[in-house]
Parts: sequence; structure tokens; C-alpha cells
Amino acid sequence: MNKLEIIKNKIYTAKEDAFATLQTWRFKDEKIVFTNGCFDIVHRGHLEYLAEAANLGHKLVMGLNTDASVQRLKGPNRPINDEYSRALLLASLGFIDMVVFFDEETPYDLIKFVQPDVLVKGSDYNAEDIVGYDIVKAKGGEIVTQDFIEGFSSTGIINKIINTH
Repeated sequence: MNKLEIIKNKIYTAKEDAFATLQTWRFKDEKIVFTNGCFDIVHRGHLEYLAEAANLGHKLVMGLNTDASVQRLKGPNRPINDEYSRALLLASLGFIDMVVFFDEETPYDLIKFVQPDVLVKGSDYNAEDIVGYDIVKAKGGEIVTQDFIEGFSSTGIINKIINTH
């Protein structure tokens, strides 16, 4: 299988399509880590956040907002990059094992489906307020918040480009 096909095979447009892979990981007793976001313009802050999340288990599942979901969250001019381009870029990172789209306001249903052992979000959230906290805690899992790298955000990068030109 060529490298691009390997990357594409990590992308799931519907959570149900990921069922067999998740079951295989569970059978092998792999520790599944879950995080989510828009990841519109991937930058150093994203890379360090995701790499640290991946260090918390064996498999990293990325819940990725669809284009429609990003527009509802960020406004009509976002995303800059379409959902498949964002998914392809994220799936190309060696430490991301699965990218699954979600179109809802939150990834709650996706988290319920994945049943991760570890749920990771940025430290701008209190652990108890993180969507899916109840699901992961009920199964004895762990909630981890990670600090962001100062000065790195997609919105900040977009604003810098706009203000420079």
C-alpha cells in the first residue's frame, strides 16, 4: 500500500465506519486517547498539543469538526481549509491513528461511540466542563488538560495575515 493510501485509510467520514478498527484496538488492549477540534490551520501549537496527547496512550483518535460545524462555531469565513484537506493533513501525522468527522455542536456522541480511555483538551477548560467527561469518568478513564503554547492560534495567524496585507 502506498503512503497516501495509508494516510487516507486513517480517515473516517462516519463514526460507524470506525467500529471494526476500534474493536481491534480494544481486543489488543490498546489505550485509546481522544481529542477533538477544528484544526483549520495546523501550526506548532497544534503539533505539540497532539504529540503530547499521543504520548498518553497507544492510539490517538482525532474528532474533527466538519466544515458546517466549524462555520457554526467560528463564523461564515471559516474554515480556511476544507474538512478533507484538514483530515488529510492530520492523518499524515504519524502519531494520529484515526480521524473521524463529527457535525454536531459537540463531539459528545462521538466520544460515547469511541469510549476512549483518555480524553484530552486544552487547559482553557476545567476538566469537569469538558464534553464527554461523564462518559470517560464512568468507565474509569482519565481526563487530561494540556497547556497551549503562547502565541500560536489559527485565529491569531489569520489575523496576522490580514493585518500584514
